[in-house]
Amino acid sequence: MEDTMSATTTVHLAVYDALADWETGYATAYLARAGHRIRTVAATREAVTTVGGVRIQPDLTLDELRAEDSELLILPGGDLWDTGDSLAPFARAARAFLDAGVPVAAICGATAGLAREGLLDDRAHTSAVSFYLDATGYKGADRYVETDAVTDGDLITAGPTEPVAFAREVLKRMGAFEGEKLDAWYRLFHDSDPTAYETLES
Repeated sequence: MEDTMSATTTVHLAVYDALADWETGYATAYLARAGHRIRTVAATREAVTTVGGVRIQPDLTLDELRAEDSELLILPGGDLWDTGDSLAPFARAARAFLDAGVPVAAICGATAGLAREGLLDDRAHTSAVSFYLDATGYKGADRYVETDAVTDGDLITAGPTEPVAFAREVLKRMGAFEGEKLDAWYRLFHDSDPTAYETLES
């Protein structure tokens, strides 16, 4: 079971077979560097394998996950979001988190899962492209924003080509970086701007 003593600094990363490795790495790495504990959560305790072939042994299962034990749920993309409903329980977990006032960050295919769950109907959001979400039959098309990443209250969304913008929104929401340092971090990793390094390290 989760250690509730560290709930205020625990971030949960959903893991499932064929998850897209590149989409959440910046966010989890810099959250960890800022003192947040990263815990992986899966449907079962069985190991999962990412699309890049990395094998992950989950820390806990969805049945053990509670919003009150967490400060953030991160949902990476992956092929399974678009091939059946095996990942629907993760979208339902996202609903429980949002209902409890705990942030959720979803990227790529996970945004489609949230759309199917009805979580994007009334929130500003983005994804890979608008018609990708339209195919889910959701009712939030008028809230779609053509941009790299969107934060609307407790929900962060981004498309598959924007792991840095996604991380920027996550790091900002979690208070890992603010102001000039957040801007410098983004310029360093998104724009390869070497002048940003001095600001980031100061």
